[in-house]
Amino acid sequence: MNGGHPALPPGLTGAPVYLDYNATTPVDPRVAEAMWPHLTDFFGNPSSSHHYSAEPRRAPAEARAQVAALVGARADEAVFTASGSEADLLALCGTALAHGCGAPFHCDAAQAVGKIPLDVEELGVDLLTVVGHKMCAPKGAAALYVRDGLRLEPVVHGGGQEHGVRAGTENVALAVALGAAGLAADDLADGAPARIAALRDELHQRLAAALPGCVRLNGPERKRLPNTLNVSIDDALGHELLAAAHGIAASTGSACHRGNHTPFDLARSLGALRLSLGRWSTADDIETTADAAIKSATER
Repeated sequence: MNGGHPALPPGLTGAPVYLDYNATTPVDPRVAEAMWPHLTDFFGNPSSSHHYSAEPRRAPAEARAQVAALVGARADEAVFTASGSEADLLALCGTALAHGCGAPFHCDAAQAVGKIPLDVEELGVDLLTVVGHKMCAPKGAAALYVRDGLRLEPVVHGGGQEHGVRAGTENVALAVALGAAGLAADDLADGAPARIAALRDELHQRLAAALPGCVRLNGPERKRLPNTLNVSIDDALGHELLAAAHGIAASTGSACHRGNHTPFDLARSLGALRLSLGRWSTADDIETTADAAIKSATER
């Protein structure tokens, strides 16, 4: 699982440049390899007590420790869920509101885990959501960090799995996949955020140089995810620009003024482009994207 450049997922081969990593990520082949035996050989129910349940019982325990370590938590503070939405629901409905008044503090860190270093102790949070498909694991794999000592009311009642707060037979393959996605910690240690931020900034600079005075950065210049560039181009609708920019796959999004929550004027909001990079983004991708976006903006 460690060392070397990660293999390109088959879905990215020969396809348009993918700059929608904030929407979802390709599954890392190493993650798929880790989960595959639990879709084939190790089919037993983790709650059983015979030969076929031994590995299905062991593997989620290891995965739980891997997920917890990614956010600086203990293994027994991680609860597996089927999605970030479910983790948020468990956090919100399983507890009652503000931290300074004695109520729990929940952070939805779906877009942050694996992209920047996080530590639940430094953040001072009581609950934190982790989502697998935002960091190269399959969809349907997520977890909720629950600070030791905090009691939650289950939103799914039944057999008492997941420390009694989420009933249902464990999906071992997806738990293993989420644990394996903890290889994002290796990316962080190897300087991936700085590499990706440099590519992001190169894309911004190319756009700004070719379209002088027309490219507006949405959001703060410094305090943002290293992989995300959200810009508006004057007199351009985001969805129309992307439709005409053949060869790139990205998203549009609404924008807010830096430093407050007042909406931009409608034109700037509708013109927003969210260009989000990831593990397999390259300098060639940036050049292709910049050329396509500039061509689309100047020929519309």
